[in-house]
Amino acid sequence: MDDAAAELAAAAKNICPSESAVAVLTGCGADLDGACDSARAMFAEVWKLGNEALATPNAELIRAALLKVLPKGAVVLVPWGHLGMDLAPGLSVKLGAAYAADVLDVAEAGAASLTLARQEFGGVVNTHVRCDISTGAVITIRPGAFPSAAPAGAPGTVTDKSGEVGVITARRRYVETIVAETGDVDITKHQILISVGRGIQEQDNIGIAEELAEAVGGAVSCSRPVVDAKWLDKSRQVGSSGKTVQPKLYMACGISGSFQHVAGLKGKPFIVAINKDPKAPIFRLADVGVVDDILEFLPELTEKVRETVPSGHAAAAK
Repeated sequence: MDDAAAELAAAAKNICPSESAVAVLTGCGADLDGACDSARAMFAEVWKLGNEALATPNAELIRAALLKVLPKGAVVLVPWGHLGMDLAPGLSVKLGAAYAADVLDVAEAGAASLTLARQEFGGVVNTHVRCDISTGAVITIRPGAFPSAAPAGAPGTVTDKSGEVGVITARRRYVETIVAETGDVDITKHQILISVGRGIQEQDNIGIAEELAEAVGGAVSCSRPVVDAKWLDKSRQVGSSGKTVQPKLYMACGISGSFQHVAGLKGKPFIVAINKDPKAPIFRLADVGVVDDILEFLPELTEKVRETVPSGHAAAAK
């Protein structure tokens, strides 16, 4: 089961702590069976919708299948992504339910309404949106917005509802999935990120951060100016126009702390900020702040880490 499923389980707990969420999985064959078995660790109940037509990610077919099994008034959570953006709006219309997109948090949960946190205008404004769920709702959840839920105490049960799907057809045909290049490092998978901003000054100085990342067993990420300057790949960017990350430790090196950047930080990481400007906004968020030039501070820190951390220990921490 991927991270998105565990995050949806956590989001469901925020919406209704007293009830168990049901996972609905669509697909075909052994892959679907394996996914259902994995989902049992996180959900008390798993509904299996197996159909050859669901072997490919066609939102039109998945929507038709869900309409056959979803109860009236259901609150449906969907990962916000290409498939979710295609699936969710039409599903809400067919169900006669409310729709909320790209949700970051549940600010308030009631029996008939939710107050949901999301961003507007490309992350410029944070808003609270009231959602009437008296007739159900379809809500897309931004990946990384919720910490992954802990596995349930006992494995859940799998209920095969494939027979209820019947014959489903679509007016469009799935061709292929072209996976975007993720680069040599997936920053969303690392617990320690050494993130560099404009303060790194030039591309040749990126190596200073890479040496520290290697010493602590982490990875190098960055803010948008570094990507715009083509010093690091887009896959390394943290922020509203980059990736959402949930590290345990986030070192912001020469990063001012704009709202577009910090919007990509989820899960309440321990933030260490190093910046020459004592008035940099990042210091308002940091757990530890260091007013210094990163070009001088980072090499010294790397040296101290190497003296302190036993050989091979940092690599094992990954």
